[in-house]
Amino acid sequence: MKDSRFQWIGMIPANWKCERGKYILKYMQKPIKLDDGVITCFRDGEVTLRSKRREDGFTMADKEIGYQGIDVGDLVVHGMDGFAGAIGISDSRGKASPVLNVLDTKQNKKYIMYFLRSMAYNNVFLALATGIRVRSCDLRWNKLAELYYPIPPLDEQNRIAAFLDIKCSEIDALTMDIQAEIDTLEEYKRSVIMEKVTKGLEPNVEMKNSGIEWVGEIPHDWNKIKIKYATIEIKKGISPDYTEAEKTKIINQATFSKGFFDIENIRFANDDFNKSKGKVQRNDVLLATTGGGVLGKTYYFDEEGEFLASTDVAYLRVDTSKLLAKFLYYCLTINYAMFNDLMANGSTNQTHFDMPSLFNMFLPLPNIKTQNIIIDYLDKKCLEIEDIITKKKQQLEILNQYKKSMIYEYVTGKKEVV
Repeated sequence: MKDSRFQWIGMIPANWKCERGKYILKYMQKPIKLDDGVITCFRDGEVTLRSKRREDGFTMADKEIGYQGIDVGDLVVHGMDGFAGAIGISDSRGKASPVLNVLDTKQNKKYIMYFLRSMAYNNVFLALATGIRVRSCDLRWNKLAELYYPIPPLDEQNRIAAFLDIKCSEIDALTMDIQAEIDTLEEYKRSVIMEKVTKGLEPNVEMKNSGIEWVGEIPHDWNKIKIKYATIEIKKGISPDYTEAEKTKIINQATFSKGFFDIENIRFANDDFNKSKGKVQRNDVLLATTGGGVLGKTYYFDEEGEFLASTDVAYLRVDTSKLLAKFLYYCLTINYAMFNDLMANGSTNQTHFDMPSLFNMFLPLPNIKTQNIIIDYLDKKCLEIEDIITKKKQQLEILNQYKKSMIYEYVTGKKEVV
């Protein structure tokens, strides 16, 4: 082994070289064709036609200024998302915006791809970045050209790339199996909640038609109520005067859309908490009101401290003589899909929650004693399910870290493909 002279590479085999990108890579700018579809380089490393993955959630350019052609087998590095792993080999012919770096090389492209991904996984690109944008890095050709790459003999590159293809595929397959188990557990949790908030805990009670489409039958002594008659306040938050200084704390959708209160996604504003509207209180139910993927996500707020809600968050404050906040939370949680399908309006790129539909949404309404019993049951049952899900997610993280470590060790020669 010998010293590569670069901290992010470390020691490399004595017969390897380190070469600048401009000597081993060629920056391509190919013409587009009339029938080319749009190609995207995703953060999981897949480079493919957008239509093969999804069509929604993208910002569509009015004019395709600077668009370039991409062929099957081209090495692609995303200029903005490369730091997060958006680096891969295209499986399709198409066109893309100039934010994608399209590269060719006489080296093994997959070996170069794996090395660049390893750089991304180990935050090297972020460390080398200049500027103030958070969690972003401008990976244009001029930076890729000056970067040093460890270069083993070509036959060794081929062995490394083939080995990593097999091993990464095995890890990815196992990851997909575990993720499928998580999805099944999440669906089971939703079904348990749905069953208990609409049918109660007693299995053999007399039932009646609720008149609510998503509910169906309810116990004969339950009622129904519109949300606006069971709450004392339903409001969206404010448009904060954001600042980097740690001042008034602002809750946005990212703070709770993952299902927990993420303190890392608290932002700060210059707004005076005492004079401002949008104050969130304990036992409020929070609702994400904007955007694809998180629209309709809910959270039962039970945190200590002073917080304001941002304009993309609605807070619901219940009339406790009629409805308990946790019961409302469970009812809204299972309606997440319905919120996205039926209660949103706006453009393809930015959907917004239809607040009047929320006000007039019917809920099943047992008495307060029954609500408490159902809440206690669901709190315990959901905690059991979530404990299993947490263990599954820990397995995913272990696999993810192992995959990153494995790639790094082989593309820098610290382990040898036998």
